[in-house]
Amino acid sequence: MPGSPVPSTATPPAPDRPRAARLPSLTGMRFLAALLVFAFHTTFQTRFIGGDLGGALSDCFANAGFYGVTFFFVLSGFVLTWSARPAEGAPRVWRRRLVKIFPNHLVTLAAAAFLMAAASEVFTTKGVLANLFLVQAWIPEIQVPNTMNAVSWSLSCELFFYLAFPFLLPVLERLSARRLWTLAGVLAALTVLVPAVSSWMVAGTPLPFIADGSLSFEQIWSVYFFPPVRAIEFVLGMIAARLVLTGALPRIGLLPAAVIAVGGYVLNSSVPYLYGVAGTGALWLTPLVVAAAQADARETASPFRGRVLVRLGELSFAFYMVHGLVVTYGHKWLVADENLSGAAAAALLLAALLTALALALALYSWVEAPAVRRFSAPRAKKPAGPAPAVVPLTALEAGE
Repeated sequence: MPGSPVPSTATPPAPDRPRAARLPSLTGMRFLAALLVFAFHTTFQTRFIGGDLGGALSDCFANAGFYGVTFFFVLSGFVLTWSARPAEGAPRVWRRRLVKIFPNHLVTLAAAAFLMAAASEVFTTKGVLANLFLVQAWIPEIQVPNTMNAVSWSLSCELFFYLAFPFLLPVLERLSARRLWTLAGVLAALTVLVPAVSSWMVAGTPLPFIADGSLSFEQIWSVYFFPPVRAIEFVLGMIAARLVLTGALPRIGLLPAAVIAVGGYVLNSSVPYLYGVAGTGALWLTPLVVAAAQADARETASPFRGRVLVRLGELSFAFYMVHGLVVTYGHKWLVADENLSGAAAAALLLAALLTALALALALYSWVEAPAVRRFSAPRAKKPAGPAPAVVPLTALEAGE
């Protein structure tokens, strides 16, 4: 009949279920992921412990840094989606995220400049400016992404994720569970396809000191640094959160999820280099993020919810930002070219960990937390009548 509406065959998105305000297990797990990155930097990238033990540790943690970074990217998408506030505009989202990352970034960038000067290392204008504005991951030149405070390249990716998030979330919120699952499958396939495409289609001069010497920096950059490629992991985290919030994802136990994550790490340590450093780790880590969130939402037992681990998780971003400087220059000045005994090397490794934790506590207490409290929301203008209630930054967002 003319003018009659045509019934839609599409499945509408399910309404969100009530969400927990806090996910302490995810906060605790953040420190374990940061510890994986620390282990990579102290056993593989630089070796604090030599000999057979050092070689065994290097083999064990050779992929730990890549795995830890993937965890952070997945977790970032999950937590931002979980804690999203209804009808909040993009400027407010961007303000909170910039206030979260830039104070720590600027302080550690200044520290990196001081240490580089003390070590008589060379500065480049491109490297300094790219790091300052967090665009270094976009530049496919070997001298740029890992200069200054090397770990801040991941913030370059996170900044891209944050800018895209307010536009991605409404799209995902309109999708039915079936379409979310389909999109997740496509993105999961892309994590495997991207390294294959890179190995065949990206050129460049091979680097003899990477893997078997057949890979160029451009190939590595295209799968490891390039923000749009790393956004696959972030969006997978977003989709996982949407599936949990709508009740479309069955409950996953923490133990089987942990087994999947550990097994995935073993597998990623055995595949060709480009696959190991790319976002394929998201396939094995996303179930663990989901299981931890479900355990917290249902208030079931979780080993990641202990007070000490959660507190360390709160410090994990600051720890991540300072540990690379501690490790790099501690090794340069105290370990390299020194004939240390095993006990002395182990003591220096422990000292590096404790020093990084102490600096992280200072950075969190004096820079990160005060900046978040003061600048995460604009100051309300004094109203003529009673002041409206101010919604504070949630504990979950502050820890993300």
